[in-house]
Amino acid sequence: MNLQSFSTLLLSLFFAASTFALAPGERVDNFRLLDEAGSSHELYYFSDTKAFVLMAHNSSCQSMQESVQALAAMQASYADQGVEFMLINSDLRDDRSAIRASVADKNIAAPVLMDSTQIIGESLGAMSAGDTLVINPSNWQVAYFGGAQNAGQAVASLLEGQLPELTSDNVSAKQDCVVDYPELALRAQHANISYSDTIAPMLSENCVTCHRVGGIGPFAMNDYNIVRGFSLMIREVVRTQRMPPWHADPHFGEFSNNRALSDEEVRTLVHWVEAGAPRGEGADLLAEQRRSWPKWVMGEPDVIIEIPTEKIPASGVVDYKYKMVANPLEKDVWVKATEIIPGDRTVLHHVITSFGEVATEGRRVGKLKRGSGGGLGGYVPGAPGMPYPADSGVFLPADATIEFQMHYTTSGLATSDTSYMGVYLHKEKPEYELETMVLLNPRIRIPAGDANHMEIAQRTLDKDILVYSLLPHAHFRGKASEFVARYADGSEEKLLSVPRYDFNWQTTYSLNEPKLLPAGTQVVHRTWWDNSARNPANPDATRVVPWGQQSWDEMLFGAVRYRTVDAGEVDQLAASGGEE
Repeated sequence: MNLQSFSTLLLSLFFAASTFALAPGERVDNFRLLDEAGSSHELYYFSDTKAFVLMAHNSSCQSMQESVQALAAMQASYADQGVEFMLINSDLRDDRSAIRASVADKNIAAPVLMDSTQIIGESLGAMSAGDTLVINPSNWQVAYFGGAQNAGQAVASLLEGQLPELTSDNVSAKQDCVVDYPELALRAQHANISYSDTIAPMLSENCVTCHRVGGIGPFAMNDYNIVRGFSLMIREVVRTQRMPPWHADPHFGEFSNNRALSDEEVRTLVHWVEAGAPRGEGADLLAEQRRSWPKWVMGEPDVIIEIPTEKIPASGVVDYKYKMVANPLEKDVWVKATEIIPGDRTVLHHVITSFGEVATEGRRVGKLKRGSGGGLGGYVPGAPGMPYPADSGVFLPADATIEFQMHYTTSGLATSDTSYMGVYLHKEKPEYELETMVLLNPRIRIPAGDANHMEIAQRTLDKDILVYSLLPHAHFRGKASEFVARYADGSEEKLLSVPRYDFNWQTTYSLNEPKLLPAGTQVVHRTWWDNSARNPANPDATRVVPWGQQSWDEMLFGAVRYRTVDAGEVDQLAASGGEE
């Protein structure tokens, strides 16, 4: 047996013991799921609790009320004693609406996690509604597996600081309570998932843009051996939804730049890893592909602007830098796209552009005497340049000064950054002028230790607009964010929900189809922050956090890209659902 076959066998054996029902004493791997209300939960976030109780759920089980009552009794007995209670629904017959109805009907007082891919339920072995796991957060091992009615002793032992006697309680379930896992019957066939025909093309399409030589990913997916070597990590980041980096709730809105894997792709990739990441037959696309990675994603720009160089020290805090560059063109132009190429992306956190006249102090641009001024886009890691929406552009006057707001973070090594902005121009005036609406609240104050503090910014529209994209922005403590349209008749529509905001990925969410918002609509932007010690990114959980530019402070900032809609277009757009 060669080394490759031996390592594949080891992976297979590793998962063979862990993909049926977890026995007491076995470790529960980390995972993240949305609940029925759209909130995001990660298992290992609760590492400071004394016990974690997780019960399987489905909406079909008529006898589940007894299990729910047992769970509720435990919740009442151990309130405020460091015990976390949740349910998990892996039943493919259920959707969010069915789960929410079941929660209301059975008076369930704990979040119900939605496992639409079934990869979490499969690994737990939660085979029927009512199956309950008591998990010890000190080592993430199962302390008890069985019916909820007999789970209390394990919880009591953990609360007393004792390692409970590892027990299981096999309770026969009624047929309507059984959760069907179709892939469990096909486990032997997972070894036949084709790396050549399925896995390598999936990785090439969804991952290699970043995971390549010169890319921002921590390793390059150059061939099968690299992928196999990182296969357990790949499984982990998929289970915890860290990769691919897409954070929008799929139940609200459709977005043209969606980076998420489909449920089927997630199942296939994880099952391939759990089968030992077999090589199989066929060519290795990752090793053979010779893709070209151009410097400029959209081709050579019409104009390239050099942003003045900034020297970055090895350590310390670098205040925001404002670089001013006079428009190098001698005439008014319409911009159709921009892209910023970072000089040293190890220290460049973001770039925000705006343009206008240079203010008297020479630090910030002011409003132009003619034209509305505005922005030309910016830079954040992992966000490639994209053209503006079709037939739209930004008017850039000949006498404008372009301001680059540069946010740098030190990396332990002194360096210098010279970044560039490529500007792509319309040959003729586009049909529509692209504008940006900013929603911000500089009066935020986030209480010390608060794990779920929310504040809002809002604006009422004085004209009909067509929305193209939405951008939420917060800092290290950012937890979740959303944009809601509150119409004049009192109805509401959620345009975007980001239940797991990630400061490392400043994503602009581009709507598949632009959204018509009539005059009188109130656009509401909400953000939640986690200022507790549980947040691993939190610089200081004891501090009341105000608005501030640096990352240890916070922001409630949202940007909406749109165009104004003429009166004659409103009825036409409304009839077509907003489609142009």
